[in-house]
Amino acid sequence: MAIRFQWCRSLGAEDFPTTAYEQLRTQVPDATPFNTLAWLQAAEFALLPDQQLQVLLGWEDQTLCLCLPLVSGRERIGGLRFRVLHHLGYPLADRIALLVHLDAEGMGQALMQIRQHLPHVLLQLNEVVEPVGEESVLSAWMALSSTGERRLSCRVPVHLISDSDRQEISGDPRYKLRRARKRIAACGAQIRRVTPDAISIGLLLHELAEVEAASWKGEEGVGIFADPRRRQWMNHAFTALAAQGLVRVVMLELDGRCISYRLGLLDQGRLYDYNLAFLPQHADLGSGRVLLEEWIRWGLDENWRWIDASRVSLENSSHQLHERMTGQLEHWRWSFYSWQPAGLILGVALRLWKSLKPWLRQRPGAQATASVSPTPSQENTHASPSDRQR
Repeated sequence: MAIRFQWCRSLGAEDFPTTAYEQLRTQVPDATPFNTLAWLQAAEFALLPDQQLQVLLGWEDQTLCLCLPLVSGRERIGGLRFRVLHHLGYPLADRIALLVHLDAEGMGQALMQIRQHLPHVLLQLNEVVEPVGEESVLSAWMALSSTGERRLSCRVPVHLISDSDRQEISGDPRYKLRRARKRIAACGAQIRRVTPDAISIGLLLHELAEVEAASWKGEEGVGIFADPRRRQWMNHAFTALAAQGLVRVVMLELDGRCISYRLGLLDQGRLYDYNLAFLPQHADLGSGRVLLEEWIRWGLDENWRWIDASRVSLENSSHQLHERMTGQLEHWRWSFYSWQPAGLILGVALRLWKSLKPWLRQRPGAQATASVSPTPSQENTHASPSDRQR
């Protein structure tokens, strides 16, 4: 059946097929809260003036089989600025599934539509999860690009909640957890679970943002509330998600004030541990590990199935869920360079860099040499849920 393509300038436009979108999203098993319209519309609202959103829709008869919201902007690569496309939500969407039900031929047609409507040098899709054991629908774009790259972004620890979690964890983590609990009890702090609604979420986000601002994330400017644009994005997104009952928070409070928290999104029995922060003067409490344990206990009480770190560092991750993980999920970054002269040059530069990188690593002093890759700088540094909590 022929694919009918349509472009839409906004997810809030009158002609955007909201009902069809929700039907498509629910049919994609790996869809996450970052695929919801609540999240994406908030991301659209926070776009910069020089960023342009275009949504590609694909129809088979009256059935929506493709929705790809793309943001076009100019990014610096190798000291020069080029036109780059990203999936809406970058760089704060920790995990997305592509809402696509097309075969390889249909995907090829979709890429041609994108190139005609949104000329670009590089199309990059970040933090993409794919069905295990199945070939990605994006594979069809590799042969149609001057250069294509599929690169592992991270391996995310996940924990399957089971009755064994009712027993105390064994080994070294048990003693770390016990020590943290003793410190927390000694200072009189209390753990609280919060399920905010659309009314209460505003004050809660203000409180969480103040904690983050005082933490190392605030000092380094890498938090989810780090600047006015991100804060606006988070306020709109979490207000809409709280109205749908998807937001969960575990907090450590001292004298009625939040001193540490973990912020998560609960969808279809899976808790995405999205962000955390703590006041530096209470860093020695070890609250992050205790609050992670509280996630698991909450999951036991309400029959959640999974606790996920929504994203971690690819190397040297110190997320506490590694101590409890029962499996891992892989996130991928797909890069497709166009046939424009700039795309051809950057593609050649990428291939050259990849061929030289092993040799450069073997040179004396290579560890002190900064790596420079011909791809846009990765700005997704809100340390989702950070590896630096102790």
